[in-house]
Amino acid sequence: MKNQWTNYYTGYVKVKAYGKGAERLINMLTRRGLHIWEVKRVGSEALIFHMDIRDIPKLRQVMRKSDCKVKFMQGKGFPFLMKRVMKNSGFLAGMIAFLLCIFVLSNMVWGIEVQDAKPATEHAIRKELDKMGVKIGKVQFFVDDVDTIQRKLSDRIGALTWVGVELKGTTYHFRVVEKRQPKEVEKTSPQNLVASKKAIIADMFVEKGQSIVNVNDYVGKGQLLVSGLIGKEDKQEIVSAKGVIKGKTWYKAKVEVPLKTKFSVFNGDETSKHFLKMGGFSLPVWGFKDPGYEKQEKETTVRPFHFLQWELPISYKQVTLRSKEDIVRSYTEKEAVEEGRKMAKAELNKHLDEEDEIIEEKILHESMENGKVKLSIHYQVIEDIAIGQPIIQGD
Repeated sequence: MKNQWTNYYTGYVKVKAYGKGAERLINMLTRRGLHIWEVKRVGSEALIFHMDIRDIPKLRQVMRKSDCKVKFMQGKGFPFLMKRVMKNSGFLAGMIAFLLCIFVLSNMVWGIEVQDAKPATEHAIRKELDKMGVKIGKVQFFVDDVDTIQRKLSDRIGALTWVGVELKGTTYHFRVVEKRQPKEVEKTSPQNLVASKKAIIADMFVEKGQSIVNVNDYVGKGQLLVSGLIGKEDKQEIVSAKGVIKGKTWYKAKVEVPLKTKFSVFNGDETSKHFLKMGGFSLPVWGFKDPGYEKQEKETTVRPFHFLQWELPISYKQVTLRSKEDIVRSYTEKEAVEEGRKMAKAELNKHLDEEDEIIEEKILHESMENGKVKLSIHYQVIEDIAIGQPIIQGD
């Protein structure tokens, strides 16, 4: 028997044959190979049956040789459905426009909430979001993904220790942890000031306590600098020693700089491909051409479509291809030495405070081995060497 689903897509009709030759008509149609089904008798001289819409011309040929008449009662299947739809095209267009409008509105940004932020920090966040295009009324597909937004906010706003970004439906939620500058706690317990490392005293400012050393004195690690015991021996008072003791300290750094270094950089060329993603299948919709980059880096972004509060099983997928090229950076021996000095100094500055100062730099040893310049550099630094040491009363 012919597949009824095929009949539905091609279309079929319900026919009533009446007259004395109704049975003979059915037999003639069958002998011609026409597909007829659900034949039912209605009354004494009438039959009802179904047939493919494509066989109607053959039915008319047979009708001329028959004594009965036929009447088309009802058309069924996809062609007749489309015909009815076209008759109501205004209603259909309105329904499609309504669904499309709901779909677009469901994928727009309608809310931005910032939690746990001070007013000034919240204002700064909203200002940066506006620059990035994250604003109410913007379609989500034209906005950076949450990871990119989080990274940009962390880089651009210094007051943030951490910011969490979450997209729920049509609202972006930002949870903020601000940097808290700890207040300097005033030390009330008795203490001495001792040297944190070996140094030559370069400058002293004693706010409270009794100075034990003088400028140009050499001190070792742990040596007493400022005592918390003041006054005469018969009448001493214990205080919390305070002050800034600047000392000349020494550091040694070793660094290697290759004369030739190969690395990859982006050259600015990039191409985006756009897909509709359904499960594990991606249907390309734009950007079909292969850019033909010799070396490239691929970045994939997937954003699900929403309809009201539901997430649809179809997503928008964007693949960005960025062209890369290899570059060989070459130094002369003199340039390598200068670059090594810069690298060593930058590394040393990471371990120093802003108030510390490098006053002398001297290359102790320089050599060339296996295409690399090797340096041993000596530094003199002026820094605060004083640290507190509690005074335990009763000792």
